[in-house]
Amino acid sequence: MPEQLLKLDRHLFYLINQGMSNNFFDWLMPLMRNPKFWIPLYVFIIGFCIWRYRKQGLVLILMLCLSAGFADFTSASLIKKQVQRLRPCRDIVTSQTVISRVPCGTGYSFPSTHATDHFAIAVFLSCLFYKRWPWVVPVLLFWAAIICFAQVYVGVHFPVDVTCGAIYGALVGWLFAVGFRKLQPRFAA
Repeated sequence: MPEQLLKLDRHLFYLINQGMSNNFFDWLMPLMRNPKFWIPLYVFIIGFCIWRYRKQGLVLILMLCLSAGFADFTSASLIKKQVQRLRPCRDIVTSQTVISRVPCGTGYSFPSTHATDHFAIAVFLSCLFYKRWPWVVPVLLFWAAIICFAQVYVGVHFPVDVTCGAIYGALVGWLFAVGFRKLQPRFAA
């Protein structure tokens, strides 16, 4: 990574991890990044899609799971192993001053798999439902973005990690939404 970008990334990391530090975020952000916290939302999405769209809903949920699974696998098992960027809590420059609000994590940092997965989900669903419910797009993107922000705030990712993860996840979500439309050309949200 170019030195200027690395410096900017660390500066933004400190701005979020330390500069925005407050008791409310200290309580909220660990929850926002915890996948278990979002289980009721995932159950609602699955239930709603099956209830509203029946067989097409099952295909939709299958494609959504494939999208998130593909994003997760490629991010965590392929890209991270190639790039091998250390997390802020393990980085030689930032590890001494990072405020760790959750355990550091065992893997590498780039890209953020949380960002990749959640943007894949958000963009996939946005592509399918934006015509019927336009409000769903900003809500889903905000949801995925708050998870990205939380990853930086708690000290486990740099801003570039979540930004690139978000971009990659959005691309994966869009591609799987296109694939779903080809499989289900009569789908009307």
